[in-house]
Amino acid sequence: MKTSFVTDLASEQTITSFFLVHEKEIRNTRAGKSYLRLELGDRSGTIEALMWDQFEPAAKDVSRDDIVKVNARVEIYRNKLQLSLQQLRLAKPEEVDLADFLPHTKQDVAKLWAQLLEYANSIANPWLKKLVNGIIGDPAIAARYKRAPAAKVMHHAFLGGLLEHVIGLCGLAKQVAAHYPELNADLLLTVAILHDVGKLDELCYDRAIGYTTEGQLLGHIVMELETVSKAMDAIEGFPANLKTVVQHLLISHHGQYEFGSPKLPMIREALVFHYLDDMDSKMAAVRAALAADSGDPEWSTLSFALGRKFLKLDEFLKDRGVELE
Repeated sequence: MKTSFVTDLASEQTITSFFLVHEKEIRNTRAGKSYLRLELGDRSGTIEALMWDQFEPAAKDVSRDDIVKVNARVEIYRNKLQLSLQQLRLAKPEEVDLADFLPHTKQDVAKLWAQLLEYANSIANPWLKKLVNGIIGDPAIAARYKRAPAAKVMHHAFLGGLLEHVIGLCGLAKQVAAHYPELNADLLLTVAILHDVGKLDELCYDRAIGYTTEGQLLGHIVMELETVSKAMDAIEGFPANLKTVVQHLLISHHGQYEFGSPKLPMIREALVFHYLDDMDSKMAAVRAALAADSGDPEWSTLSFALGRKFLKLDEFLKDRGVELE
């Protein structure tokens, strides 16, 4: 079973452990020597791994999304830890627990799900309440909803990430509707709960977080539009105009054409929800960057989602005798 996780690794130690293969490629040095490069990971993070000699026999049996057992030396290169592989082989099924290899929400999924049901049942409009409860009440959907990530990389990219993201959005929806009384809280809650339901089919997350073939071809907006539209059609008497509004909320939530929205938000609730979704996603990306070990006392790792590093504000101010409450 797995003993060493990525976040446990320290320079100049030799380890024997199991990792999930995120990337695999054969590269050449400038002198023309071939070597194996892997990106290996577990639920705590990822690390680059290199094998310089006699890698061909092992490499031919190893593919992306495989779990491997390695013997390696932990080294530092350009201020980052990496593994120098001495031995590599495929792991046997009985040697591993899949829960060790995918990151998971730190929150209690059962409590998050109970919160989601409370938000759904707080919807006053009977049509919207029936729509939302009908979808999340489907046992097959509920099981995947509790486990799905919200994205592959950009934000909440861990098991349970979608549910965590949606709960955050429901809370924001309630608060912003209280602040702007002209907004309809039922519409905001409906789109918060359903806006990423297409990701249940767009993403796969059994061994590693990736895209299904259908997800690559269609994308979650198209997929959830079909799912939610079918659900509305199955509710006898569902108002046609309300159906159009719900469809618009779903297809406009990315906010801009270049971000994949078929339409710009043209209903006030659609506009507001786009900004709530964008804010929650970006805050999650900031949180992830600050939580990662950067090796720098004042700056985070680079957030690829946001294209920048972030100042560790508390440490920066504390070193100068200032504390924020």
